[in-house]
Amino acid sequence: MARSFHQNIAHIIFSTKNRQPLITADLESDLHSYLGGIIRKLNGTALRINGTADHVHILAKTPKTISDADFMAKVKANSTSWVKSNFEGAKSFAWQEGYGWFSVSRSNVDRVSAYIDGQKEHHRTATFKEEFLAFLERHEVEYDKRFIWE
Repeated sequence: MARSFHQNIAHIIFSTKNRQPLITADLESDLHSYLGGIIRKLNGTALRINGTADHVHILAKTPKTISDADFMAKVKANSTSWVKSNFEGAKSFAWQEGYGWFSVSRSNVDRVSAYIDGQKEHHRTATFKEEFLAFLERHEVEYDKRFIWE
């Protein structure tokens, strides 16, 4: 084969530090746009971005030129700096360490997009913790309950 072919679609979930409700209505739209811009600069494509006051969901095609961990480090660091520099009263803004990264097949992109679009409705009945643990279980990701929220 003369070329390399790559498609990695990921559903990425991460929260604010200590799951504090730091993503205000004034910040949310601009933050989501900025996250999309960071992903674009990393040669990825943001397909959907949404969330609530304490966490974000991103559906993205991610590049083959950067590891998942480095991708997330750049997304989080750049967005944190931008929020602190551009929003009065957001000097304490920070993301929680860690994230969830779940592979999505092309055939499930529409379903995952709809799920991400419905975040505010979904979280009227489920907490972030409940949602995240359900993702870990559904995707059969091993974890130690004693340390997951540290």
